[in-house]
Amino acid sequence: MPIQPAKLHHVSRQTKNLDLTQKFYEDVLGFRAISRPGFNFRGAWLYGFGMQLHLIEEPFDEPPVAINTRENHIAFAIDSLDDAEAVVKEHGLAYRRQEVPERGTGQIFFRDPDGWLIEVGVYAAVMDK
Repeated sequence: MPIQPAKLHHVSRQTKNLDLTQKFYEDVLGFRAISRPGFNFRGAWLYGFGMQLHLIEEPFDEPPVAINTRENHIAFAIDSLDDAEAVVKEHGLAYRRQEVPERGTGQIFFRDPDGWLIEVGVYAAVMDK
């Protein structure tokens, strides 16, 4: 029998600039800081929407600049693409909006300050068997 996860607990992201990235996730996506163990490296734990986001300050190679929707990304379900698009525009973020009509899905892709791809979308309740 396979492992049966109950829910997504957290996603971890490396960041070159902890303060800038933490502010981005708080201001753009509405996460809030929570307590974090006293590790021997800089980081922040954020919470929102039933999950945690762990930021770890660490240098890494530059990710691509163009928005390629097929690369690794994290996706958040939202209620309104128009409202999300207004926030993305307000923060001056480059983004790509697209529709997937056969799934009843609308998506917006954009990057955090370290270049990690984020998707927000309105998803139809489709469960494949």
